Amino acid sequence: MDKGAVQRSVQLAVSEALFRKTGRIFVPVASSARHIHLCRADVEKLFGKGYQLQKFRDLSQPGQFACKEQLTVVGPKGQLQKVRVLGPERKATQVEIAFTDSFALGIRPPVRMSGKTSGTPGCKLIGPAGEADISEGVIVAARHLHLSAAQAAMFGLKDGQSVSLRSEGERAVVFENVIVRAGNGHDMEVHIDTDEANAAAMAGSTMMEVIR
Repeated sequence: MDKGAVQRSVQLAVSEALFRKTGRIFVPVASSARHIHLCRADVEKLFGKGYQLQKFRDLSQPGQFACKEQLTVVGPKGQLQKVRVLGPERKATQVEIAFTDSFALGIRPPVRMSGKTSGTPGCKLIGPAGEADISEGVIVAARHLHLSAAQAAMFGLKDGQSVSLRSEGERAVVFENVIVRAGNGHDMEVHIDTDEANAAAMAGSTMMEVIR
């Protein structure tokens, strides 16, 4: 088990112990950097016919992984290089960025839950074997809390529920409108973007309290 997996295991154990002792819910937080999800057609446009994405490392959510592949994202104003692709492949290509990134690209994406890309702006992706122009799919990901079905039941939270998260420290903040994503394929972790993490001066292993 690598260092990150050990740290995560400790966080989950601490969270459950604190809840059983105090009734308060503390959850681990991960800062999600800009990344790309690709559909099969765009994988082949960017990397070649029949190409298969190569796993770089596993992510915290079951079945999800960072790929070795990186792409350039191009907007009307500028571009972002070496943006990591995440796997597995999806039905539709999606580019998740922070608002700071949007200024560099000249794109104004809405805040959306992953997969809700209808009516969003597009961009150009450049890979080693070609380019892909996507008509929609660029979003700023809405902050959300992943929970397995068992974790949600333990905490008394439901899929789709909105909660708030409170951090402590010198730049303590409360993040509102955090959407619970519970069920198969999820495991306890809050996902916020790099702008949000920087605003709260979060670094390293961080946990936040859920306010129902």
